[in-house]
Amino acid sequence: MQHELLIRLSVFFGLFIVLAAIEALAPRRPLSWSKSRRWMTNWGLSVLNTLTLRALAVALPLLAVGAASDAQSNGWGLFNILNLPVAIEFILAILILDFAVWLQHLITHKIPLLWRLHRVHHADPDFDVTTAIRFHPVEIALSMGLKIGLIYLFGPAALAVLVFEILLNGTALFNHANIHLPAKLDRLIRLVLVTPDMHRVHHSVHRDEHDSNYGFCLSIWDRALGTYIAQPRAGHDKMTIGLEWQDPRPTKLSWSLRLPFRAK
Repeated sequence: MQHELLIRLSVFFGLFIVLAAIEALAPRRPLSWSKSRRWMTNWGLSVLNTLTLRALAVALPLLAVGAASDAQSNGWGLFNILNLPVAIEFILAILILDFAVWLQHLITHKIPLLWRLHRVHHADPDFDVTTAIRFHPVEIALSMGLKIGLIYLFGPAALAVLVFEILLNGTALFNHANIHLPAKLDRLIRLVLVTPDMHRVHHSVHRDEHDSNYGFCLSIWDRALGTYIAQPRAGHDKMTIGLEWQDPRPTKLSWSLRLPFRAK
């Protein structure tokens, strides 16, 4: 799709700058570790993830939006067979893709091999907008492969996939941001979308809490499927972020890359 990359990058960096500025002016919680060191590591992981997807595009020339265009031109996928009204197909595509992300997230917590990859994200000892971009490159590659397969299976329109990708990236930045929302506004927003206070519970050191609130965009799946926890037991100000063995090592890029291959 024409200008896809420009659109996605513009929204991503624009939202990142806004949220980072709010964090700097009025943080929800004080940070416990060196911000500059964490940000260098988290951005380093993000750059490596981008390079990984570029490399993956060599082996799989069509990534998410391209796969949708290819499926549509060849008539592949459920939606291309059913020919539903555009609005209905668009809504269903967003719901299906978001549920797939929710389910994938839950599975990464339940299968030990996948958890070894995903814990790179949870090992961040603080919680702010850069936590949203802290993932291991192998997890990112596996996630893209799953997404491409799902797109060929269902055949959503390329525009729906583009909107979903922007929505997913934007809400991930938002719900990882170290910002404060008034309680009433938070309760209202989280009826539909995952808020920072809702997702922060997922980054608790307590296993029962980080095995909850799996949503990245829509909050409805956790509510409907019994994985929703409204607040952390210690409260947002006193809760501990990260993993039970938390220490300064996850602030290092090389150590974070090796984490999946370590005993802990």
